[in-house]
Amino acid sequence: MKFPRLSRYPTLRRWLLGGAATLMLSVGVVAVALPNASAAPTLLSQGKPTTASSTENAGTPATAATDGNTGTRWSSAFSDPQWIQVDLGQTANLTQVVLNWEAASAKAFQVQVSGNGTTWTDVYTTTTGAGGVQTLNVSGSGRYVRVYGTQRNLTAYGYSLWEFQVYGEVGPTDPPSGTCGPVNRAINRPVTASSTENAGTPASAAVDGNTGTRWSSAASDPQWITVDLGASYAICRVVLRWEAAYASAFQIQTSNDNAAFTNVYSTTTGTGGTQTIDVTGTGRYVRVYATARATQWGDSLWEFEVYVRDNTPPSSSPPTSSGPVEPTDPKNPNFGPNVFVYDPSQAAAAQTKLNQIFTAQETNQFGTNRYAVLYKPGTYTQDVNLGFYTTVHGLGMSPDDVNLNGHVRVEATWFGGNATQNFWRGAENLSVTLPGTGNGVQVERWAVAQAVPYRRMHLKGANNQIQLWNGGDGWSSGGLMADTKVDGQVVSGSQQQWYSRNSEFGSWAGSVWNMVFQGVTGAPPNNFPNPSHTVIPTTPVSREKPFLYIDGTGTYRVFVPALQTNSSGTSWYNKTPQGQSISLDQFYVVRPGATAAQINAALAAGRHLLVTPGVYHLNQTLQINNPNTVVLGLGLATLIPDNGITAIRVADVDGVKLAGILVDAGTTNSPTLVEVGPAGSSASHAANPTSLHDVFFRVGGYIAGKATVSLQVNSNNVIGDHMWIWRADHGNAGTVGWTVNPGDTGMVVNGNNVTMEGLFVEHYQKYQVIWNGNGGRTYFFQNEMPYDPPNQAGWMNGATRGYAAYKVADSVTTHEAWGLGSYCYFNVNPAVVGERSFEVPVKAGIQFHNMVSVSLGGVGTINHVINNTAGPANTANQIVYVTSGP
Repeated sequence: MKFPRLSRYPTLRRWLLGGAATLMLSVGVVAVALPNASAAPTLLSQGKPTTASSTENAGTPATAATDGNTGTRWSSAFSDPQWIQVDLGQTANLTQVVLNWEAASAKAFQVQVSGNGTTWTDVYTTTTGAGGVQTLNVSGSGRYVRVYGTQRNLTAYGYSLWEFQVYGEVGPTDPPSGTCGPVNRAINRPVTASSTENAGTPASAAVDGNTGTRWSSAASDPQWITVDLGASYAICRVVLRWEAAYASAFQIQTSNDNAAFTNVYSTTTGTGGTQTIDVTGTGRYVRVYATARATQWGDSLWEFEVYVRDNTPPSSSPPTSSGPVEPTDPKNPNFGPNVFVYDPSQAAAAQTKLNQIFTAQETNQFGTNRYAVLYKPGTYTQDVNLGFYTTVHGLGMSPDDVNLNGHVRVEATWFGGNATQNFWRGAENLSVTLPGTGNGVQVERWAVAQAVPYRRMHLKGANNQIQLWNGGDGWSSGGLMADTKVDGQVVSGSQQQWYSRNSEFGSWAGSVWNMVFQGVTGAPPNNFPNPSHTVIPTTPVSREKPFLYIDGTGTYRVFVPALQTNSSGTSWYNKTPQGQSISLDQFYVVRPGATAAQINAALAAGRHLLVTPGVYHLNQTLQINNPNTVVLGLGLATLIPDNGITAIRVADVDGVKLAGILVDAGTTNSPTLVEVGPAGSSASHAANPTSLHDVFFRVGGYIAGKATVSLQVNSNNVIGDHMWIWRADHGNAGTVGWTVNPGDTGMVVNGNNVTMEGLFVEHYQKYQVIWNGNGGRTYFFQNEMPYDPPNQAGWMNGATRGYAAYKVADSVTTHEAWGLGSYCYFNVNPAVVGERSFEVPVKAGIQFHNMVSVSLGGVGTINHVINNTAGPANTANQIVYVTSGP
């Protein structure tokens, strides 16, 4: 039963207000009573920027508590803790805080102040708050003032304030204080430069603490090198240790956004050698901007050191963020409006919600709704029929902790049995017992195309089947199974291609063009091309996707699986999973309405991200600088970079995990959508690589997106674990066309020893994949060339007809790939020819195994499979296999 808000009942409201008590105040940790100020204090908070941990709805925003109107109010979500904070714009000496509570008041709360929006000091605390109008005399100073509620008086509701008023006096700005600290804050921080002389003189060499390595630039002016300190500091000293090629004219500059810089030092008479320069300034980014060289060479630094005042804690960065980083209650997190969590007593409600979601999402291929359904440990009777942008997750440590008696299925009924457009959904960390298990063969349907992971699942019943198509009609074009146990048989049916990794099957039946099994027990024999089974006994290097679970105390946690080498089978069945468990209080929970500034502030503060279902427009790049950061999305959480920016940049650091997100290009062209490592990255991450899991890219389809390169991998040792990188061939009206949703290349790999496991790249207008780094490995590749070249003249690579799907640069000496398929369907102009599917150097260290080129329905031609070997695939001969090359 849903109760009405108490504020609608005046009698009860007056009774509650009459119960307000006189309260003591806390300064630091000591409670004292202060006399009223001799002069009336100034109201500082009215109309100032105000933010909160949450809002109940659009009619109760945080700003309503500081608008001076006692008829409007802020109210929060119905959970603890919650906060509201006001930015006074400058430091003030505070004397009084007045809280005018609505009926839903705080029983336990603190009033806190901060100078930077990150480090907070209590100036009042209580556990016996009675609501009403509370006038609290306080003593403290700060720019930010926060009410932090930890317990509600009315647990059926959130926190609600008619007015939040802060009184005090604005004092003069203090000059910088504190001694210049002894720690070089630049060492091993992310660094970028305008250019590098060669691969042996990267920007990172100037901040590695080694005076025997150096950065050097091209021999031209101007040049620059910028270090990212990770947060905003009061900068007091910069030390430049020049090599013989130094700058005679340069500035030292600071910035909080890496865009607008302020000079803190300037010279036109630089002397080279070691220059120790005292400066005064504040910023996260510090840049040396050189305008004139003293020699014929470029600019060259052995070391670039930055020192900060030792009494100033770092502020959240970038400073454009709104307020402090919201805390997360790990036992009662606020997952926002699109996540639904159930326990076994709520199975009927879960089924109702699932049915509602499926009705809305069955055909909603390019809509904006996103959903995730989470099951706490236990047993349920459920029929989970998944539509677009819907994911289901078990919250156990093992898939067997959550058992669904019923189905977790994907059907293609909406599209006449054709499953080739059943994209963007998924199931994880569940066990499923089909109805009738034990009575003959029972069938689970998983009729899917790309971007539909079946991951960390257990389908029980040795006699049962999971069919990867609609079962008797229609094509399907997937797909992935990983870390999954199927007791019975997997039947691929019409699936054109499939990648199975680190799983356990009772058996497998079926093949079309390209089925790859890696580290799979129960895989069929290796017999490419008839049937087209490529079997690789183990996975040399892998990491399973992080997942959300609840521990025995009711705490939400994220488990981050450990790196595996030479592995096979699942990570969990009859095994103890290896890895790290992180409490959700270490995560910032991103909900619809969150801004890029807030997300960046959380990242800069060292928080991980749990990105809940929604579509998030970004007006600044999300910058991941801290090693081992986890970004975990639910429900195909979607990031759209606006105004031509890059959505995500990852520094050249160890162990970042990106998982479960869709990056959708904006309508202004982005040069890249995601960058892993800056250009020139050189560090080895072999012991702790960055990994991408179920990370999907889209250019067009929803909107007329534009991106030159979707994914650029500059760091070494990166692992890609299931990615679909897609330039749309269909979508909403006005979003697709040769000049409407342009995209040159899906993925560019510049790093060394990069591994891709389950790589799908389709429809880009030039090379689909360009691989420039050495030591690369790909296990399973699926591609379709662009459907829409208008004519042959419009799709030429110099004198070559079209572009290969997979290009290994001529400079590469070592590269290996297994199980690769490239298809064409030139439906706009079937006379178009692609010269080859795979273009690679002929060298001993480069080996490709088990390839296929297909002319889909005979519409268009691929002239050769690899280099000038085999072919053509065309109307007369639609499928061409090659077992090894070049």
